[in-house]
Amino acid sequence: MKYIFKSILLLSFLTIVSCSSDDNDSNNYTSSYSYTKQVGYSAEDILSANYFSNILIEVMYVEGFQPQTETLNNLKAFIQERTYKSNVIIQQKLLEIPTQTDYSMGEVKKIEDENRSEFSSGDQLTISALFLNGKSDRDTDDSVILGTAYRNTSFVIFEETIHSFSDNPFEPSRKVMESTVILHEFCHLLGLVNIGTPLVHEHQDTENGGHCTNEDCLMYYQAENGSRIGQFISGDKVPQLDAYCIEDLQANGGK
Repeated sequence: MKYIFKSILLLSFLTIVSCSSDDNDSNNYTSSYSYTKQVGYSAEDILSANYFSNILIEVMYVEGFQPQTETLNNLKAFIQERTYKSNVIIQQKLLEIPTQTDYSMGEVKKIEDENRSEFSSGDQLTISALFLNGKSDRDTDDSVILGTAYRNTSFVIFEETIHSFSDNPFEPSRKVMESTVILHEFCHLLGLVNIGTPLVHEHQDTENGGHCTNEDCLMYYQAENGSRIGQFISGDKVPQLDAYCIEDLQANGGK
């Protein structure tokens, strides 16, 4: 049993990113729709069909750390269930980059900037999803980060860390942990909780940032950092959004 009582963080922070004049210059970026805004900025655009009727998820992964097909199917089903996008496309791409033992957020952004090839334009909104080896450089002896939403249309998953804490005795199954992390991060891009999608009812756990007060909700903070992580995502059931989180999404253009 590996460090089962360690505190595991799915999302230790939401990086607020300013859109500087040269932030997009490191690749062939031509879209007028910025991908370097803060987390939650594009919540309504992702949820509704007012500006974009289709959505593309560009999944970029390091060799050996490709997400499971079932995980990506779960993400696609979630988007179809909670947004008004007519088409949900998932496109996978192998990252041929030097691997590291750990990554800073600055390094994560650089990897995205240098390798992202799909951008929002026309009627299609694009999400960047990075799956890396190694770990976050913010990991400590007491907590580890599994994933982070860090821009308005971007999140990173530390897939090797997920491998270390799943599919072993007394640990969650990999497909459940992987799906939970991805859906949790994607929900932050949707503006939950109160970081771009306003509250309909008061249910924000302000002490723990953009999270829900319902301990059974996908957006509850202990999905990130509690000693209950083995109970929170155990067996074959991925945690679901509670009624208040769903109402928030519906009020901001979603289903």
